[in-house]
Amino acid sequence: LPMACRDVNVRRHIGLQQLSALASTGRTFLGPMKSHKFIVDEITGQSTLICSAVRLMESLDLTSAVGQLLNETIQAQNKEFKTGVSTLLFLVGAWSSAVVECLQQDVPVPAVVSVMSEGLNSCCERVQCLQIPIHDIKKELCSSRVMPEPFESKTARVGCDGLTNPWNLPCFQRDISATEEEIPINSCSHHGDDCNFNKFLVSPLAGFGSVASAVRAEGDKSSPAQSGCGGAASSCITRRLTHSRHFSTPGKSRFPSQQGDFQGQLSGPSADPCGCCGLGRLAVALSHGNQSSVKLLHSIAAYQQERAGSRGSSQISIAEIVTCCVLGLPETYSCVTRGFVTLVSPQQAAVIKLFADKPLRVLLVDGDLTEQYRHLGFNRPRNVRTVLEHPNPQGGGAGDVWLSRMSDVLMSFGVNLVLVKGSVCENLMERCIASRILVIGCVPRDVLRAFGTATGAQAVTYLSQLHAACIGNAARAELWQAGDGRAVDLGELVPARIGAGGIPLLTAVLTTALPSKAQLLEDQFWTLLYRLHHALKDGKVFPGGGAVELLCLSHIQALAEQPGRPGSDKAVRELPSPWLAECKSVVLQALASGWKRYLSVLLCNTARASSELEAGASVDRHLQKAAACGSPSAYILEEFRRGGVLRGGSDPFPEQVTDLRVCDNVAAKTEAWRRALDLVLLVLQTDAEIITGPRRNQILNSALSSEFMFL
Repeated sequence: LPMACRDVNVRRHIGLQQLSALASTGRTFLGPMKSHKFIVDEITGQSTLICSAVRLMESLDLTSAVGQLLNETIQAQNKEFKTGVSTLLFLVGAWSSAVVECLQQDVPVPAVVSVMSEGLNSCCERVQCLQIPIHDIKKELCSSRVMPEPFESKTARVGCDGLTNPWNLPCFQRDISATEEEIPINSCSHHGDDCNFNKFLVSPLAGFGSVASAVRAEGDKSSPAQSGCGGAASSCITRRLTHSRHFSTPGKSRFPSQQGDFQGQLSGPSADPCGCCGLGRLAVALSHGNQSSVKLLHSIAAYQQERAGSRGSSQISIAEIVTCCVLGLPETYSCVTRGFVTLVSPQQAAVIKLFADKPLRVLLVDGDLTEQYRHLGFNRPRNVRTVLEHPNPQGGGAGDVWLSRMSDVLMSFGVNLVLVKGSVCENLMERCIASRILVIGCVPRDVLRAFGTATGAQAVTYLSQLHAACIGNAARAELWQAGDGRAVDLGELVPARIGAGGIPLLTAVLTTALPSKAQLLEDQFWTLLYRLHHALKDGKVFPGGGAVELLCLSHIQALAEQPGRPGSDKAVRELPSPWLAECKSVVLQALASGWKRYLSVLLCNTARASSELEAGASVDRHLQKAAACGSPSAYILEEFRRGGVLRGGSDPFPEQVTDLRVCDNVAAKTEAWRRALDLVLLVLQTDAEIITGPRRNQILNSALSSEFMFL
């Protein structure tokens, strides 16, 4: 094959320059105050709003080999952790530029690879002293002087409805009082005036006709800084809670009487009676300012904690959570709803209206519901093209026989509801609608599994496998209702909710009036959910706000000043001593420059510095204070306990920074560092770019032809 070859491993290293250029597009994603970007498709003219490196890479036309490697690295990080991607992207750019500077100083490639790898390994070991166990971080967050109410906003008080009204169906019936009731809420035994988490009791789930929100204690008009459940003489405080006027189900509610117990179950029955040190505070610390998702996540956690009961598990079950974006409603209507909420066509919505208050027989299909679908174990010969499988001598369309047979199978078993993992044949969908059979496609596998457990249904791959034992019973389907109790009809697509008795499935319904913002809201929700999931899984967190990176910078600078070798890596030991001694300091300073750029841009993005020069000076002052303290890690932890690291007099939001502590995931952050450096060093060690195929002719006629050797 004709080929074109270009040498990339020169002093200006083309691959590293491409990495740096690509990574620079995402520098505004660093930190909690992210700048959004519009991605416009020139062909369709459609645009979307993004605020993550993952969506940025998906939107770019990455034709270069370096761009594809960067995309694969980011996708791998996102697939495993769903967080840390912005850090990865920024460090790729910062370290690419730093390595290019090393090459320009004639530092050999083996020295760069060995010293940088050993330096990062040393950093990962050094920062282990900053890891804070989950139990301790809850105490730290609870012991702060003032903690802002994450749910105190007009959105929380006005846009939503508090303790919720469930479906008026037997399998979803929950006894909730329709009258006012006095609910004793035990105060926190901790000292301080910030333990006011119970001022706003967020609903564990949004029932049919309501949305998750907060119920404010009646008559409580004090500010978050003035009210609470702390104090030296605090004991038991009884407040009157006024229920929503939307309540219509008679009986007594379990939820109000157990609201105070949800957070307590996270750390034991009596360790945290008011929940102020519980999961809600940790979620706020991991949210990085994403308050709307915090409210939804608190609802999910409260519901799952109640279901866990005596087991006392503090884990978040991600498999029981799905999302649904509803366009055309304000964001204040976002809520957590029990069951599976999805968007259906107006024709399907008409069928759902006929199912009101009726138990449905449900069928689960683990695959596509099309005539051409074959499961993965069935492979056709690649060199054989099937023209017609079943000849129809009596005429008619090629698929009429299959459509008639499938429709007869569904009707013979009395199926009302079909949930399909893959796509659905449109003609079959129309026939089912005419026969009053609701078919919903693109259902996640976890949803199928949840309905199988709740209804007793067994998933099938083909309808020809169907028998009576595969059919589930007692499923329910109704149109989803907004916070004002009315069904939502937005024209082309209508939100519907499907459930069954005892199903643990929860749907986070994300509403927005801006279609371009739907993907953004969904990404933010899943990011926070996975942060909390990984924090509970790891059992520990890092102090955020640049604390860990500051210790890395201090540690690397100390290593660069030491005359000895940076570590015991075999490749480092085999290098000649004079050569290594000369190069070690240069390479470690290059590694440190990446951390310093990270901290400087973080300060600029959070408006704590007007320029990178001012931010760099602020970082240097903190390094001097840490060195003067004698123990940089002790200095950083003390700054974190005081409210945050890298605080300064020019901070435009001093109260927010002082009162709200930020935490980061341990495994996600360190893995992002390793992946970033691995990618940079991989590109560094490539010596040529070989291009085959039709692109060779394009290069031959371009201005870059002088850089290539054509074979």
